[in-house]
Amino acid sequence: MSDTITIPETASDRPTPAARGGRPRRRKLTFDRVTFFLAFLGIPLAVFVTFVLIPFVQAIYWAMTDWRGFSPDYNFVGLDNFTKMFQDDVFLKALRNVALLAAVVPFVTLTLALGVAVAITLGGPSKGPVRGIRGASFYRIISFFPYVVPAIIVGLIWAQMFDPNAGLVNGFLTKIGLDQFEAFAWLGEKATAMPSLMFVFVWGLVGFYAVLFIAAIKGVPAELYEAARIDGAGRFRTTISITLPAIRDSVQTAYIYLGIAALDAFVFVQALLPNGGPDNSTLTISQRLFNVAFRQQQFGYATAMGVVLAVVTLVFAVLVFTVNRLTGGGEGKENARGSKARRAGAKGGAQ
Repeated sequence: MSDTITIPETASDRPTPAARGGRPRRRKLTFDRVTFFLAFLGIPLAVFVTFVLIPFVQAIYWAMTDWRGFSPDYNFVGLDNFTKMFQDDVFLKALRNVALLAAVVPFVTLTLALGVAVAITLGGPSKGPVRGIRGASFYRIISFFPYVVPAIIVGLIWAQMFDPNAGLVNGFLTKIGLDQFEAFAWLGEKATAMPSLMFVFVWGLVGFYAVLFIAAIKGVPAELYEAARIDGAGRFRTTISITLPAIRDSVQTAYIYLGIAALDAFVFVQALLPNGGPDNSTLTISQRLFNVAFRQQQFGYATAMGVVLAVVTLVFAVLVFTVNRLTGGGEGKENARGSKARRAGAKGGAQ
């Protein structure tokens, strides 16, 4: 005599009206639903349209005029400003400079920030529970400190540090026997002006992104690291195979924000090299825009530069999203969940 197992029919097994060929029932617009959409969709959308979309459209219009900024009179010139811009050697030099900043500064800053975050959170003893180094809170505060100081103050401080005659950098280098750096103009030489600017940029921002990555790593399940340790994975392998995939979204967001900051780079550059550096070697688009608008009083032409800078920023963000997607973005969390489920299944099977 065989036993018969009956599977009770659940609510999820019943066909929905749409599955039976009928139309899905339309939800009623209740007061709660209307107020929810107005508060969380309508108001933000209205703010975005008013303060972002409309000004951007206006900027495109003013970029097609010869408006001088301090007069109501102007003429519509079409695309002449854009044509003039891409024939301007100074602007093209500024465009190349910001492209170099956007390529180097985010990569170096986030690499250092990730190294600091991993060392603080996972660099503890190799035996026992996975934990960070001793005194992690102290190192976290120290690394975050430069970000607390306003960027303009950071720029002015390092401008004094790089002073060829009384700067601390040359004083320290000559003190340890490097006499060739006596009275060396770090910000006055074409070969060292841009690297010096990048160094200040990285120094001022690496602490913030280290703290951001520390918070992201804290959210990774500890059993993943414990399983990797049991399998014999070292710290470097654990960082590449577990930490990076798990915090990939945070890295992507940080890369976009830091890239936008590098494309702008007005505050640091204006504090360190207000004239664009030797032979415009550190001139940025924002600096060129500022000079054209307020010194040459060509606001229409300057607005066209602002439009190009906005487009370059959008292209940069799209490239980061595209690269992240093509290289498997979003798979880190899925792999983490899959590993967790496999371990749970193995534990259940052992029982």
